[in-house]
Amino acid sequence: MSILNKIIDETSQCKDEVYKRSYSNNNLEYKSSLRRFNSKLFSLFKSHYDDLKVSQSIQSLFKGDIVNETENQAALHHIYRDIYASSSNNFASAELKKSCRLSIEKCIRLQQDLIKKDIKNIVTIGIGGSFEGPKLLIETLTSENDRNFKHIFLTGPDIVEFNETVKPLNQEDTFFIVSSKSFSTDETLQSMALSKAWLETKCKFEDHFIAITSQPDKAQNFGFKENIIEFPNEIGGRYSMWSPISLPAILELGENFKEFLVGGHEADNLLLNDDDYNDFIKLLSFSDIWYNNFDDKHTRVLLLYSWKMRFFSDYAQQLEMESIGKQANPNSIFKNTGQVIFGGFGSTAQHSYFQLLHQGTASACADIFTIESNKGTNKLLYAQSQAQAGLLSNGPHEELESFEQVNGNIPTNLFILKELNPKTLGFLIATWEHRTYVTAKMLQINPFDQYGVAAGKFFAKKYLDENKT
Repeated sequence: MSILNKIIDETSQCKDEVYKRSYSNNNLEYKSSLRRFNSKLFSLFKSHYDDLKVSQSIQSLFKGDIVNETENQAALHHIYRDIYASSSNNFASAELKKSCRLSIEKCIRLQQDLIKKDIKNIVTIGIGGSFEGPKLLIETLTSENDRNFKHIFLTGPDIVEFNETVKPLNQEDTFFIVSSKSFSTDETLQSMALSKAWLETKCKFEDHFIAITSQPDKAQNFGFKENIIEFPNEIGGRYSMWSPISLPAILELGENFKEFLVGGHEADNLLLNDDDYNDFIKLLSFSDIWYNNFDDKHTRVLLLYSWKMRFFSDYAQQLEMESIGKQANPNSIFKNTGQVIFGGFGSTAQHSYFQLLHQGTASACADIFTIESNKGTNKLLYAQSQAQAGLLSNGPHEELESFEQVNGNIPTNLFILKELNPKTLGFLIATWEHRTYVTAKMLQINPFDQYGVAAGKFFAKKYLDENKT
């Protein structure tokens, strides 16, 4: 019997029980409440994992092998996670690591330079990974009242955004970060042109602009000279928050950004060396794929029971849906690839779409996040995270009347961060990348390209070319 038929056969016999597993380390604690999934399914997926040589694919990623096959290149975002670690998880050259370290040091030094110049506003021009990563770091790890600068993220292409967020500022105390891997993104180039024209009515371009890019030659074509910070072309946008793309956040975090990188390194080290952590990642990946392919659960909601972490769902949405939102591989036994991801602050969600989750006819999975210290400082918030984790996954309750009963059919992963700081957040985000990478390898797709995104850019440009006035 083929592995697919074995999975189908076991699925047909699955009982309506909750599969509970746990994992814990110095950064986080994890608990599963996965309805209908079971240990036999895990074993069958593990057998397929071995047949696909996913462990070797993980080694290839960290060795710098070509893992982005369609673009014929490696994926090197993990190098930044090594540059302040005591030991290395990858085989990058000393020269490349030195270059990456120097670029981060340059970002850290810029903080004091801008304070001395009396800069008050930082406008970051960028979209996608150039926006989601830095925005997440700033909102999660810093307090608005204690920041060195006021941060504005200018995404484009709506000119109203520029008029309402940038025009009211003073040119003399405003600094622009143009974050673009390719330096060819239409929205970014339009916003940069508007910003440059506005600034140059009073200030010099080179004193108030810096480019963060993997294409310095293209940046130079737009007037950038010494004011460029480069990162490797083998780092995709949604994986770039480890790099100088996070300059807006580094201007606030300073030396503490290194702890964020160290947290990512710790997760990498466990992925490469620790069986328990690998089983944790496998369970996340295997259950995601099983629910999406065999239990009609094509949506997963991320619920953050920490107001500071509320933007994590936006970041994870891009990471997962851009990485594994691909066509199915004809050679794969799985015909559904990535799930639809959405979410936000848990307490707010309870007063909006939770009604559908608890009593509606739609079917979904859930990832719930909280922080251990909330037990004492945010008791209601922590209680909500624990109550909802149980209520979503555990079915009918004797205390409720028939019309009050909840579905209890939502498989739930509960993540409890030991603390919320740069290191634990780095660990969580690297873990999410590991979950995504293993899922992609199980699905036999490439998580490092995004030709669907490219197609939208192509046809928008084509429309403009055909409708010139």
